[in-house]
Amino acid sequence: MSRLAGKRTLITGGTSGIGLETAKQFLAEGARVIVTGVNPDSITQAKATLGSDVLVLRADSRSVAAQQELAQAVQAHFGQLDVAFLNAGVAVWAPIEQWTEQAFEASFDINVKGPFFLMQSLLPFFSTPASVVLNTSVSAHVGAAQSSVYAATKAAFLSMTRTLSSELLGRGIRINAVSPGPVQTPLYDKLGVPDAYRAQLDQDIAASVPLGRFGTPEEIAKAVVYLACDESSWTVGSEIVVDGGRMLNG
Repeated sequence: MSRLAGKRTLITGGTSGIGLETAKQFLAEGARVIVTGVNPDSITQAKATLGSDVLVLRADSRSVAAQQELAQAVQAHFGQLDVAFLNAGVAVWAPIEQWTEQAFEASFDINVKGPFFLMQSLLPFFSTPASVVLNTSVSAHVGAAQSSVYAATKAAFLSMTRTLSSELLGRGIRINAVSPGPVQTPLYDKLGVPDAYRAQLDQDIAASVPLGRFGTPEEIAKAVVYLACDESSWTVGSEIVVDGGRMLNG
């Protein structure tokens, strides 16, 4: 299949987890791909995994200047951009008492401010038509304890699916969101859960999902491919929830 044949694509946070798997599926569908990351080891591994035809760039999502530089790099490499998957993000779960102003701002900088200003910086370079997919989360809908800041960032990001769709559709830019449930990725590994509690946490999370397990990056990437390709040409400002039924449990 080649549903993305020749499409010039950008995947932020594309050196691990959902982003890396999406890059693999985009390549299999014929896309030309740029991915970004921040961890040097992940960047090196992604280069080896994705091959020399894929440009792998370091870009700190919390930095507006870095997003502007990234947009210029995309323009220099591709000229124009057909697809963007804004996937880079951080998941920090903590009780309200533990949050500091600095930590709060860091989550919003990475999950909301950075991708917003990346979109702004990419506007002159989007082709017509173009597809943008935002990676949000079922946490935007589910009131899970200790997710207050993370859920708020994802709710803000999800809101942009609709507001920016209204604003940018006239320019030929479709914006949609994919909202994963619990997925076994390196992002999840970075939550800082002590090993002694990890097995119990895994059980608790799996029990909250009606299908009884975590999702896989491959399952999320398939939804992203659909939203990125022309098969979804009449899908605008929408959200595909891929969560094993997690939202059924509130």
